[in-house]
Amino acid sequence: MAKKLWGTRFAKKTHVLTDKFTSSIVFDQRLAKFDILGSMAHVKMLGKQKIIPQKESQQIIKGLSSILKNVVSGKFKFDPSAEDIHSNIQELLTKKIGEAAEKLHTARSRNDQIALDIRMYLKSEIDDLTEFTTQLQKAILKFATSNFKVIIPGYTHLQIAQCVLLAHHLLAYIEGLERDKQRLLDAKKRIDAMPLGSCAFSGTGLNIDRDFVKKELGFATLTANSIDSVSDRDFIIEVLAGLSILSVHLSRIAEDLILWSTKEFNFIDIDFSFCTGSSIMPHKKNPDILELIRGSVGKIQGDLSSVLILMKGLPSSYNRDLQLDKPPLFDAIDTIKDILEIFTTLFGSIVIEKEAIASKVLDESLFSVDLVEYLIKKGVSYRKAHDIVGSMVRDCLDKGINISILSLSQLKKYSPYFNLEVKKILNAWASVNLKQSFGSTNPGLVKKQMVAWSRRLAKNCRR
Repeated sequence: MAKKLWGTRFAKKTHVLTDKFTSSIVFDQRLAKFDILGSMAHVKMLGKQKIIPQKESQQIIKGLSSILKNVVSGKFKFDPSAEDIHSNIQELLTKKIGEAAEKLHTARSRNDQIALDIRMYLKSEIDDLTEFTTQLQKAILKFATSNFKVIIPGYTHLQIAQCVLLAHHLLAYIEGLERDKQRLLDAKKRIDAMPLGSCAFSGTGLNIDRDFVKKELGFATLTANSIDSVSDRDFIIEVLAGLSILSVHLSRIAEDLILWSTKEFNFIDIDFSFCTGSSIMPHKKNPDILELIRGSVGKIQGDLSSVLILMKGLPSSYNRDLQLDKPPLFDAIDTIKDILEIFTTLFGSIVIEKEAIASKVLDESLFSVDLVEYLIKKGVSYRKAHDIVGSMVRDCLDKGINISILSLSQLKKYSPYFNLEVKKILNAWASVNLKQSFGSTNPGLVKKQMVAWSRRLAKNCRR
């Protein structure tokens, strides 16, 4: 059993059930790297300030560096009996360098130590998450570029609506993912405050230099209130909120792909490597991985709720409840990373069913708005134009008769402003080309957006 940092005060050993229930080493071991880096900066400051001898400061740093190498290489053996990662590292350091290790914890508490670790961890993870998201955006943009000439029927209320470029629809995903990245990067600004030196919750009477530690660890600023420093978990909630919104976007993408892969839509074919079969129906090819992505969103929303509920009843300052903020945070980050990687690869293997899609955009109800706008350009009021086209839909399309086969005299029964040139707009390419507003599905405007995104993503991607 690893030695407890607070064990001397207790007259008897804690019960094995207490040890098991309170231990966090199972999940907080992933913070080892950041715990060591924080400790190295802290002990360097202690030596500089002559709070401990410079020789012992260097000895501690050397011991921590050795442990860090093992952590980074994966050779570090975590002690399952340790109370937490801090105790595990402290115990190992003592074995390595002896009594000098006992000075490491001078002028700090595990309260401010864990606050530092989790902030350092999140700064790193946000960088990774934004990069993963950028990789997905690039994969979607590549898919859009390869299929730029594909027009699909767009839907509202899951009812056929108007023609849009597939690329335009895909750019909508990229827009949402960019907002997700910006939310995380914005949260990072508030994470970037260094809490070490707040100690248990009231600070210290020793002559520490918090600003030195801040600079050593690359933080932008210092936390300004020691009580808030050890008890604030707003930054975790904010990250989880950002991940929850990101997960909703990923779920909606998954749902689109699931629908598009059905026989009823038949827009796409998902590669066999991202599907599973049925144990009873030999013909089945199920997009299970997309369904699991869609289902995983509930878990991420639960992670956010878990921390919100955890925090809502806590009094100010540190409480042991805060130990439980990490499992949901780690779970959400791991899940999102997995989903982003899957989508990035999956988009590279989707096949577009071009013939099936082309047959669907022959439906002339897709051009009803174009007919309305044709009449508006002739001077007809919107309300009157809507009524005229509504009558045409009722008399023709609802009965399986295409408007494009009507004679001139038949067209003019609906409006004297109609002439045979109106038939030229009753096709998918004419429809998308008629759109003029910024942000619309007009091919020229979509192409400009794609070029702009290509440049933007090239700039903010580290790979």
